[in-house]
Amino acid sequence: MKVVNLKQAILQAWKERWSDYQWAVNMKKFFPKGATWDILNLAEALLEQAMIGPSPNPLILSYLKYAISSQFDDFSRDLCVQALLDIMDMFCDRLSCHGKAEECIGLCRALLSALHWLLRCTAASAERLREGLEAGTPAAGEKQLAMCLQRLEKTLSSTKNRALLHIAKLEEASSWTAIEHCLLKLGEILANLSNPQLRSQAEQCGTLIRSIPTMLSVHSEQLHKTGFPTVHAVVLLEGTMNLTGETQPLVEQLMMVKRMQHIPTPLFVLEIWKACFVGLIESPEGTGELKWTAFTFLKIPQVLVKLKKYSHGDKDFTEDVNTAFEFLLKLTPLLDKADQRCNCDCTNFLLQECSKQGLLSEASMNNLMAKRKADREHAPQLKSDENANIQPNPGLILRAEPTVTNILKTMDADHSKSPEGLLGVLGHMLSGKSLDLLLAAAAATGKLKSFARKFINLNEFTTHRSEESTKAASVRALLFDISFLMLCHVAQTYGSEVILSESNTGGEVFFFETWMQTCMPEEGKILNPDHPCFRPDSTKVESLVALLNNSSEIKLVQMKWHEACLNISAAILEILNAWENGVLAFESIQKITDNIKGKVCSLAVCAVAWLVAHVRMLGLDEREKSLQMIRQLAGPLYSENTLQFYNERVVIMSSILEHMCADVLQQTATQIKFPSTGMDTMPYWNLLPPKRPIKEVLTDIFAKVLEKGWVDSRSIHIFDTLLHMGGVYWFCNNLIKELLKETRKEYTLRAVELLYSIFCLDMQQVTLVLLGHILPGLLTDSSKWHSLMDPPGTALAKLAVWCALSSYSSHKGQASSRQKKRHREDIEDYISLFPLDDMQPSKLMRLLSSNEEDANILSSPTDRSMSSSLSASQLHTVNMRDPLNRVLANLFLLISSILGSRTAGPHTQFVQWFMEECVDCLEQGGRGSILQFMPFTTVSELVKVSAMSSPKVVLAITDLSLPLGRQVAAKAIAAL
Repeated sequence: MKVVNLKQAILQAWKERWSDYQWAVNMKKFFPKGATWDILNLAEALLEQAMIGPSPNPLILSYLKYAISSQFDDFSRDLCVQALLDIMDMFCDRLSCHGKAEECIGLCRALLSALHWLLRCTAASAERLREGLEAGTPAAGEKQLAMCLQRLEKTLSSTKNRALLHIAKLEEASSWTAIEHCLLKLGEILANLSNPQLRSQAEQCGTLIRSIPTMLSVHSEQLHKTGFPTVHAVVLLEGTMNLTGETQPLVEQLMMVKRMQHIPTPLFVLEIWKACFVGLIESPEGTGELKWTAFTFLKIPQVLVKLKKYSHGDKDFTEDVNTAFEFLLKLTPLLDKADQRCNCDCTNFLLQECSKQGLLSEASMNNLMAKRKADREHAPQLKSDENANIQPNPGLILRAEPTVTNILKTMDADHSKSPEGLLGVLGHMLSGKSLDLLLAAAAATGKLKSFARKFINLNEFTTHRSEESTKAASVRALLFDISFLMLCHVAQTYGSEVILSESNTGGEVFFFETWMQTCMPEEGKILNPDHPCFRPDSTKVESLVALLNNSSEIKLVQMKWHEACLNISAAILEILNAWENGVLAFESIQKITDNIKGKVCSLAVCAVAWLVAHVRMLGLDEREKSLQMIRQLAGPLYSENTLQFYNERVVIMSSILEHMCADVLQQTATQIKFPSTGMDTMPYWNLLPPKRPIKEVLTDIFAKVLEKGWVDSRSIHIFDTLLHMGGVYWFCNNLIKELLKETRKEYTLRAVELLYSIFCLDMQQVTLVLLGHILPGLLTDSSKWHSLMDPPGTALAKLAVWCALSSYSSHKGQASSRQKKRHREDIEDYISLFPLDDMQPSKLMRLLSSNEEDANILSSPTDRSMSSSLSASQLHTVNMRDPLNRVLANLFLLISSILGSRTAGPHTQFVQWFMEECVDCLEQGGRGSILQFMPFTTVSELVKVSAMSSPKVVLAITDLSLPLGRQVAAKAIAAL
């Protein structure tokens, strides 16, 4: 067909759907160089076609793009510019495209190009207006500038358009740079204009354009709440059970909670301080109190220093910390109770420490101190006469921290040069509560591993003998004993991981590490008394038995204490057999046990370690003599012929033996009186009521916690014990059942906040069970769908997302010490549960009813070749052998299947809530997010759900770092 004029050409192109290339070739003849009026014909045709449908076809937009790029850089041609602005006016707020994904990306690019042209046009109009004002003829320029700003405002006010521009920016970074330059130029020109209305309009448009790259990171904060039990419980859990943990994982976990719950920074910091003060008040006397003091005054300020790096500015954060303290000062009863417990002005110590760390200005610190001092004047007498001479723990802890550093330097010296001087230092550490103070300070500042390593080296040094005098032998024996007892005490108080986690770089295995791994009883560790480690060289065992039985006391010179510790178990077996067979009398046993504990207490510790393992294997009627021997070894020796620091060493030994024997004594209902140490050494022992099913205990303690609205330290220990006893699946499943029973909306939200913090006891394993077992079971069993209705269903969706996000963000890091101890016997092999071969349906997916409508949802050749299960994680080559990755991938496959199925119900509503929570918690569904496991095809299914059919949701759930992700997002948004 012969093309007569431009209008006819456009109509022909419209009818026959010419490609952009064909269009360009055919249109060239209508745009000879210098032609200015043909654009009016084009505008007329485009306007005519724009009126045909409810929204312009992308082909029409491509005509406009061609017209813009062809020749209209000359913005002085008013009629041409006006024609193009009229065209833009027709479609700029109602763009849509139902074509291929590539066409939708083309639409994004065309819109970006149009925005760039419009900005240039605006700048040119503003320049003309300025020149007109100078010449005294402003009318023409002002009219055109007003028209440009009107179109800019209309285009940018649409969230859909801004979303398409967001995608285009990622597609064409250079074009976005050009737009930013235009904005700068426009700002400079408009700054000189006197018309406030036009300048204000231009500033609003500039703000909208600048917001496009960050349009997903804006979240409103919760201003209606003042208490946040999740933050409270996470801090309590860390202070109670994980003082030695590194600060970074805690910082990340707290930031995750802050982001998920949209907590304003002042209230967030306030909740951390509230939890610290509650922990101080609740903490049991002795070691527990010292741990909490170190956590509050040493570790938490370091945590806040790291949190400061996440904030938008140092000044803002210090202001937020100041505001948090202002709020805290209003909680007078809490502060008074803490001051009474610690026998000091706790707030004063805390303010000084925060100021020292740069978290508060000096002026703010002094102002807050003055307010608290004035408040204390009106309080009851906080410092009673009986406590007047007791030094407050916060002051002691803060002074202990530099002492730890000095001791570490001392321990670095050559031990052989001045062993007596080193012994003097260690002797001072043993007096009173010095050792626990120093250990708590070291644990809170991340120095405990280094501390333990130096004591392991010292202990090893004492095993290498040379020619020695009696005095030197005595010093060596004491150095061996004190280092051994300290290491046992550290392992029992802070976990054996502190001692074993740092491998020896030389490859040499030291005596203490070997003994602790093979011979030391611990919670959850069953020892075999017949293990080869308890059966060393028989000749040396016989010599040791003879030495213990015949000598009045053990000779110190040339004594190999580490060998004696390894041989004592076999020696005790010989002595026990002789006693049980009547070969030895009780008096002989007393003499032997006195010899064992008379010089070095570590021999008694090694003997009891074996006896505990031995008693476990005996029948009830066979245990009497073994328990009697433990009783004999547990008491101190009342003799003048003991080595230096004997009383101090016995106190530590008694504490170690009490911990070692606790399990066995509970099982045998036996009591052994250990020498009083002046403190409750096992404050959280024996928490569960006897003869009561653990499920009842779990439901009862959760009901109490839910009613109260927060988790206390004792409850945390009970939950931890129940998790250890029942296993992860039992624990998680029963607590989820309790959540689904709750029908009061306020209580379900509170339950989510509390359950999340309880699950932090072992978040990784709980998440695997929740997402891999419990949720699929609820979503695929129609008889359980009723339990997913609102409000419990909404709450479960929220909890599942929180757990998934927390576990995914942290699962590449190391498990904490409290999680490493947990047995894994109740966790299925996730690789067999979810096979790797994509052709073989996994066990989870076989639970689903088959959906025969295999969606070729995207219609381009590229799209059709895309598997319905293809997700961003596969394009990022995420390791699918990781259990959490597999569970997430399968859960999102299940979600995709539910959305694509014809059956609607509470389970489809649950999926919607789950996805809404994902969007609410995430800044963007990009690389590293759990949403990367969602199949791309899910996006088009989700936008069919009314609550999810918004451009921001589409941007949030797709991985825009991938070209395919951008195509999927563009197609979904363009169709809205």
